Amino acid sequence: MPRLAQLQRPTRAREEVEPKPQRVLPPHLYFAFLSYSHVDAGWGEWLHNALENFRVPHSLAGRLTPQGIVPKRLTPIFRDRKELAASGDLGTEIREALAASRFLIVLCSPAAANSQWTNAEIDSFKRLRPDGSVLAVIVDGEPFASETDTREADECLPPALRIHYDHRGRPTAKRSEPLCADLRENRDGKRLGFLKLVAGMLGVGLDDLVQREVVRRQRKFAILAGASLAGMAVASTLAITAIQARDSARDQRRKAETLITFMLGDLRQKLEPIGRLDALDGVGARALEYYQDQDKSQLSDDALMQRSKALTLMGEVANLRGDLDGALRRYREAMAGTAEMLRRDPNDPQKLFEHAQNVFWVGEVARQRGQIDQAEVSLREYKRLADRMVELQPDNPKWRMETKYADSDLGIILYDQHRYPEADRQLQHALSTVESLAASDPGNQEYQKSLLESLAWVADAQAGEGLIDESIGKRERQVALIEELRRRYPLDVEYRQKAIPANRALGRLLVSRGETDAGIEHLRAAVATGQALIPTEPDNMIWLQTTAGAELDLAKAMLIARNVNEAAVQTRAACELVDRLAGRDVSAIDRRSLQTDCLSQRASVALESGANGEALELAQRSLAALQANRSGDSMNDRLAVAGAYKLVGDVQARLGNAAAARAAWQAALAAWPRGLAETPRQMAIHASILSALGRSAEAKQLTDRLSAIGYRKLI
Repeated sequence: MPRLAQLQRPTRAREEVEPKPQRVLPPHLYFAFLSYSHVDAGWGEWLHNALENFRVPHSLAGRLTPQGIVPKRLTPIFRDRKELAASGDLGTEIREALAASRFLIVLCSPAAANSQWTNAEIDSFKRLRPDGSVLAVIVDGEPFASETDTREADECLPPALRIHYDHRGRPTAKRSEPLCADLRENRDGKRLGFLKLVAGMLGVGLDDLVQREVVRRQRKFAILAGASLAGMAVASTLAITAIQARDSARDQRRKAETLITFMLGDLRQKLEPIGRLDALDGVGARALEYYQDQDKSQLSDDALMQRSKALTLMGEVANLRGDLDGALRRYREAMAGTAEMLRRDPNDPQKLFEHAQNVFWVGEVARQRGQIDQAEVSLREYKRLADRMVELQPDNPKWRMETKYADSDLGIILYDQHRYPEADRQLQHALSTVESLAASDPGNQEYQKSLLESLAWVADAQAGEGLIDESIGKRERQVALIEELRRRYPLDVEYRQKAIPANRALGRLLVSRGETDAGIEHLRAAVATGQALIPTEPDNMIWLQTTAGAELDLAKAMLIARNVNEAAVQTRAACELVDRLAGRDVSAIDRRSLQTDCLSQRASVALESGANGEALELAQRSLAALQANRSGDSMNDRLAVAGAYKLVGDVQARLGNAAAARAAWQAALAAWPRGLAETPRQMAIHASILSALGRSAEAKQLTDRLSAIGYRKLI
């Protein structure tokens, strides 16, 4: 699916650790897995029957909670009736049941704490489902009694239950304190302890269950009494009325849902190309309003799908407006609906697709915020869902496109980790897939737009590798294709939007290769396109952001061309746009970096204009902002700080403060990350720091390498 983050070419790199191995887990076939020692078999049988016979109060069923949509019944419950006393080796059936359970319920007692079988089940569940929930039910003993020398025998929690497992399913040294319900009479007691367990599984408050349980019983007796007196007299009338009401309601529902299908389908497709966020938001809100008061557990699969589509649409609009918190809230609510839909039918490719969209968007918001660890978890799940679609229907081009998107996302994660050759290979694979699809159906705009994105990402990865000519070739091909598509579809605003980062990136590459005039021409084209777009949709933060970046790059190119006056004009225009972004979600990393870029560019213009005092003040403000900034990528943060120190040193040198200049340059070198796979631009900055410190031989090694790949100018 199209990605908002890919509309702006990255000038950032946010990273993290090695990609985690992908787990392929079965869907949730069981609501819970009940684990206990054979000594507690009586308790196990009672709790199993109580859970499977429990009916969720009607007023709670269908509610959306952090645990998903509240079901009507807590079924099925897998009850392990065996125990392996010696080896603790779990069989295939038990492992599969654990992997297919939403919750693990452990009956805790001294016998369970000493049971290798129970401990092995807990360990296996935490490894297979690190995102799952483990609930403890105490029937005897005391939790964490083993931490007291004289009470080890009273310990009721198995060892694996007392240990925290990380998000990859690996045990750590941290203590874990599971949610506990205590069934003993001198504690919660059977009924209250049972309701506490159910509340934890449903994600509702205990008071909700306790109060509604009382109300449910009273209502049940009242209904039975009333029904016994009047039932026979009105049975026939009620039957006829019910049939008529059912038919009328069915007709009205069919008409309403047909209208909603049109709104979220054809109408949305007509509105998106003209870029009207208010209209799109209205479509989503009206569709959502229809489902607002309906019992979610009673919605059909189609209704659940339409409701989730409306939420996803509203999340995308919030994202475009810079409201990442609002976007994430909508995406997660949509994901809860599609997860319920998928639970009902885990092998339906269309339902896999709808769920995958929300999984992606949750990860994309994390990526925009620099939370790469969280993003990778979501994107690997997205990749798993896409592969499953193709496995079920290998010849469906729509599912093949999802695998292309998933490959692109993983390539972007590698790019963000500065692993450019690996990213290049991954992204080339995605490019190959979409080139094949676009060639088979040239009139398909989704394929064409995805091809544009793939060309951009491959170009960026190749630029990171130092393959300047190859990167320029990809960008030239992208720009030419955008112009062709703009002529073919003049009313589709997305092609004009894509022209901004495409021309900007090509302009930077050409300037870096020494073709300054040609580079400036493309940067002017990027700025002109953005300035024409912004008045049509002033709240579109993506347009403001990409245009501000293009204007800053044009100002830098003007300084390289010694046109200080125009550089000052472009810098002022860019900083005005950056100021408009400041009131939005400041956790979006690209927007924070624009603010510091604006300060450093203003300092550079002041320096070239001879306003050295102003330049020093601005450079120091930029340095202070970068030192306070924590993007989640320590390497990228250090690179930015090193560049800011270099600028401060340059200004101090212009002021004649030799000692202060040298101190700043030494601080820049100290901040420079060790073992970095440097991009050409980073290599040029590194060389300039070494040269300023008089380390000419080391600087020459870097400049020789830059010269060999055709890199001439630092921009």
